[in-house]
Amino acid sequence: METQELVDAALAEDVGSGDVTTAATVAPQTRAHARITQKAPGVVFGVEVAALVFRRLDPDAVLTQTGPEGVWREGGPVMEIVGGAAALLAAERTALNFLAQLSGVATLTARCVQAVAGTGARILDTRKTAPGMRMLQKQAVAAGGGTNHRIGLFDAILIKENHAALAGGVGAAVRMARARFPELPLEVECSSLAEVDEALAAQAPRILLDNMNLEQLRAAVMHVAGRAELEASGGFTLDGIRAVAQTGVDFISVGALTHSAPALDLSLLLELLP
Repeated sequence: METQELVDAALAEDVGSGDVTTAATVAPQTRAHARITQKAPGVVFGVEVAALVFRRLDPDAVLTQTGPEGVWREGGPVMEIVGGAAALLAAERTALNFLAQLSGVATLTARCVQAVAGTGARILDTRKTAPGMRMLQKQAVAAGGGTNHRIGLFDAILIKENHAALAGGVGAAVRMARARFPELPLEVECSSLAEVDEALAAQAPRILLDNMNLEQLRAAVMHVAGRAELEASGGFTLDGIRAVAQTGVDFISVGALTHSAPALDLSLLLELLP
């Protein structure tokens, strides 16, 4: 979904036929100055989306970005908007919803990246994204210092347990996929060293080590010995992710970056203009 379509859908959901509270309490010609502030440590991302929301309801609104995106900081100003008071009030929640959620994704990503610093492991996102929000959430991951995995089912091959079972095994699935789509990146999920050997024999370039504990991950890294890239996956938490990185894997995929990131605390305050 295009960002403007997403914004329009969000505004339709929230504003509907009109902001009745503002219509009842604010004179139509009233103008105001709004300030958005970051109130908690983290990485801000999504200013352009928030700007689209405000401009959709007031095309003449004047917006100024007053703080950086993609940078960890303790807090501070984010953006200022001057425009019609009714439009600013109607846009407020939708703009903050986008900004807080995307900043939350960037912030959790930055925390994970910081946790594995110096190990050589890279933090990956997944397809566990909010419907319609995938591209924005992946951009937020990148803003937080993470690495984007495949966008969807169409741009890379990821052979998982069910695919392998239906194809007749890990090795057979890899060979079939490589023959059908030789130009696409390929990765295969393995849950044991025996499956890893099948993947290596079929010349899989990347292996996903699924739900392995630290001992199993270390053993897999030693066993593969650089013959394929290794990705660890399995519901890892921020507290334990450095230990996973220290096993020697190349990548750690973290679904929580996009499906469970807490929203970053932001506020919007409005001042009446003469």
